[in-house]
Amino acid sequence: MTEQINPVINMIVFGLFVALTLVIVFRVSRQKASASEYYTGSRSFSGPQNGIAIAGDYLSAASFLGICGAIAVAGYDGFLYSIGFLVAWLVALLLVAELLRNTGKFTMADVLSFRLRQRPVRMAASLTTLAVCFFYLIAQMAGAGGLVALLLGLEGGIATALTVAVVGVLMIVYVIVGGMKGTTWVQIIKAVLLVVGVGILAIIVLARYGFDVSALLDDAVAMSPEGEAVLAPGLKYPNPVDFLSLGLALVLGTAGLPHVLMRFYTVPTGKEARRSVVWAIWIIGIFYLLTLVLGYGAAALVGPEILQDPSTPGGENAAAPLLALAIGGPVLMAVVSAIAFATILAVVAGLAITAATSFAHDIYASVIRKGAVHPDDEVKVARMTVVGIGIVSIVGGILALGQNVAFLVALAFAVAASANLPTILYSLFWQRFNTGGALASMLGGLGSCLVLIVLSPAVSGHETSMFPGADFDLFPLSNPGIVSIPLGFALGIVGTLLTKPSANHAEKTAEMEVRAFTGAGAEGATEH
Repeated sequence: MTEQINPVINMIVFGLFVALTLVIVFRVSRQKASASEYYTGSRSFSGPQNGIAIAGDYLSAASFLGICGAIAVAGYDGFLYSIGFLVAWLVALLLVAELLRNTGKFTMADVLSFRLRQRPVRMAASLTTLAVCFFYLIAQMAGAGGLVALLLGLEGGIATALTVAVVGVLMIVYVIVGGMKGTTWVQIIKAVLLVVGVGILAIIVLARYGFDVSALLDDAVAMSPEGEAVLAPGLKYPNPVDFLSLGLALVLGTAGLPHVLMRFYTVPTGKEARRSVVWAIWIIGIFYLLTLVLGYGAAALVGPEILQDPSTPGGENAAAPLLALAIGGPVLMAVVSAIAFATILAVVAGLAITAATSFAHDIYASVIRKGAVHPDDEVKVARMTVVGIGIVSIVGGILALGQNVAFLVALAFAVAASANLPTILYSLFWQRFNTGGALASMLGGLGSCLVLIVLSPAVSGHETSMFPGADFDLFPLSNPGIVSIPLGFALGIVGTLLTKPSANHAEKTAEMEVRAFTGAGAEGATEH
């Protein structure tokens, strides 16, 4: 099948998409942007606009490439990613979105440090933010490497690694030049293109079977070496505990993702933040339902054996582009691949600006300079940080090549749910919560999660591991969520009960409660 790929057509369409996004970034950017404009786009986006952008930020390479591949190969177990990613938004909507917008300014650490000791809490929050962004970034980079290798017909590790480097360089340009405003518009356009593209693919697949889903599933079963097992749970996760651990990380992780939380600060009010999430849920929900059609469509029309063949560039992550090739030829494949690449670029740009903002605002401005820094200097530091983040993510992406990107993102969700979510919820809803609890929750949740990931089969001990030649998989589960998430919550309670609150704790707690639930005094708020 891969012999039908036309690199010339792919390069032309790919170039047009990159040129379009670069033009958008340069048109909306300002080199002398203020901190508010660079970090939040001057809070000028409406709820619907921001909701579409959130969908663009959230629907990453994992959602499009990884989930389609996971469903094509593992069937029911692969669809768990779609269910978990979607249900997670209810947690974000009901518990986090509006309250976070009302109490913060630029970053998650603004909320966590509101009534706690600034320096240690900001340092810990920045550390967890950078960890989540790193895992998410290497997933996108790995997906980009496999996709462009397939798109341009490249072979060999060096050529694929070079494509990862190109993605990193483009990401750096987007964020340095465009800031949050440029990144947001790229995400809006990319989200529209992605949902329309996936919708067209799904309609073509269903039309082939006379819109008979049963016939599609029958063909998927016939093409799979596992037979009817692709329609039942247990193919990818025969251990129910591993299955539960993954589900827990997916459902609870979204409300702790820093790059998603930062999007709530691009709207003028808490009400608009809530509207953003409602719009995002509708768009994301429609998309994830369509991934079921694309995944089983790839199983039926491409075949799991081709996707698992080591000679197939991109492996499982190539399911959606190869499906487009099977049903529409090289031109449709080029368009779908270019949309997927635009997806990756938009998401890595959002991750990079989040990580850069966290370092510049929380570590440099608030901890190192203790607030005595000009906003222009803070923005300069953020732009310089982007370069460092780009280099680190390129190296990580090269190491992660060949891994399913949905699986890699699930690790980022586990870190977010273990280290960030407990502290966010305790800060918003538990009056007794103090600095000791925050540090114990964030550092303990992060540390336990990272240690368990390193000791898991995801890193060593198996052919599909990140380091297949090594063998130190002492922890049996692929995702650590079932251990690290409850531990993060428990450590927050223990740390709080064993330490004393600060002298003005009650006063700051009352102020935060009023602001969170009414919006009074919220940054940039014009109505409540």
